[in-house]
Amino acid sequence: MASLNVGNLGDYLREQRRNAKLSLRQLADAAGVSNPYLSQIERGLRKPSAEVLQQVAKALRISAETLYVRAGILDAERDRDEVETRAVILADPTLTEAQKQALLQIYESFRKENGFESGQESRPGDEGDADPQQTAS
Repeated sequence: MASLNVGNLGDYLREQRRNAKLSLRQLADAAGVSNPYLSQIERGLRKPSAEVLQQVAKALRISAETLYVRAGILDAERDRDEVETRAVILADPTLTEAQKQALLQIYESFRKENGFESGQESRPGDEGDADPQQTAS
């Protein structure tokens, strides 16, 4: 039997759907996908595209990046910290949307300054001008 290694994603989606108190049909309608397709995703039988995950995340009001990692679209080890940081910022109910976006922009600028860019495999020191002692005060 072929495994798509998306069971973790399916279990997570089911948990998030139940936490949101949505039926499978309600979530499928809100995300613009078919009920049987969403059921197959939850059971780990289908691997959804990034676009479908984005729609499902929006319907559940959760981070699409978290779903991307669980689906194997983003490298979990390399991107886990970034995704978790972004998820915490986006989930904070005490911040306005403008404040969240400002924090995310600042966070991304620091990552770039330190040699890490979203979606790229750069590591500190890859860029000749990166000074590891630069941030030490």
